[in-house]
Amino acid sequence: MALSGRRIRGRAPSADYWPGFVDALSSLLLVLIFLLTIFVITQVFLSQVVSDKDSALDALNSQIAELVNQLALERREKADLQATILSLQDSLASATAEQSRLAALVGESEGAGARIAELESALSDEKRVSNEALAQVELLNQQISALRRQLATLEAALEAAEQKDREQQVQIADLGRRLNAALAQKVQELARYRSEFFGRLRTILGDRQDIEIVGDRFAMQSEIFFASGSADIAPEGKQQLDKIAVAIREIAAEIPDDIPWVLRVDGHTDRNPISTPQFPSNWYLSSARAIAVVNYLTERGVPEDRLVAAGFGQFHPPTEGTSADDNRRNRRIEFKLTER
Repeated sequence: MALSGRRIRGRAPSADYWPGFVDALSSLLLVLIFLLTIFVITQVFLSQVVSDKDSALDALNSQIAELVNQLALERREKADLQATILSLQDSLASATAEQSRLAALVGESEGAGARIAELESALSDEKRVSNEALAQVELLNQQISALRRQLATLEAALEAAEQKDREQQVQIADLGRRLNAALAQKVQELARYRSEFFGRLRTILGDRQDIEIVGDRFAMQSEIFFASGSADIAPEGKQQLDKIAVAIREIAAEIPDDIPWVLRVDGHTDRNPISTPQFPSNWYLSSARAIAVVNYLTERGVPEDRLVAAGFGQFHPPTEGTSADDNRRNRRIEFKLTER
């Protein structure tokens, strides 16, 4: 954390507006991150909806293409049948002419009658084939009409689906705008309650050299609560935690239920390594101290679902130095009112 955002209690007041500026920047950053998260979720949801619509459109287009192919095939078959009919009609005309010619020759040859009968039989067969071809043409015309009606129905369904998709996209965009506005309002309300909470802590705890504001965190030196290498809260630390518990209960009663918030208790250690049966590393020590503070606040009436314990070990120190004063400043317990 930057040292420029910290102000030591107990010093003479000065016109230092930097902590408030950092607090505002932190709140703005939280809002931006949350808005980006909502934007990404909305985009994923829109992509899924559009993908579903594209799949439906692809299926409809495939059906339309198949129907068009069937229609083209039926048209080719119809053309072939019409050509066959024309050929049969030509044959019929030829047969009729031949029948007339043979009728003129009836008296000239006895074999002409048999030839005429043969031709009449062939003509009858050709007429039958022509009638069957006409029936098939009629059936094909009916099938083409049915295909055209089905194609019109599919086109209407496709238009309806596209219209519904456009309406849903408008609804989603409107919902996103309203959700963003509501979330921005909740973030602003939480920032106001955070400032009020820190103000109450300043009033309750009074002017202390070992308490400081670091950005949006309220930091207290570990020596107030714990002995070196221990996670047992000292009597003086319990007195301070009693005051903090009062402030938490008061602010919890004022924050509306629809604002998701928690008080995060962070444990930090210095860079000096530790290795004991109880605490094999600074991770264990910092986590145990944060959990001890959370348990004590719970015993003092703070709701369990509003508390979070986190251990940071020797990492994320406010100062990179290794002097005794730097180590003392790095050993701390921080309280942060944040979103859940």
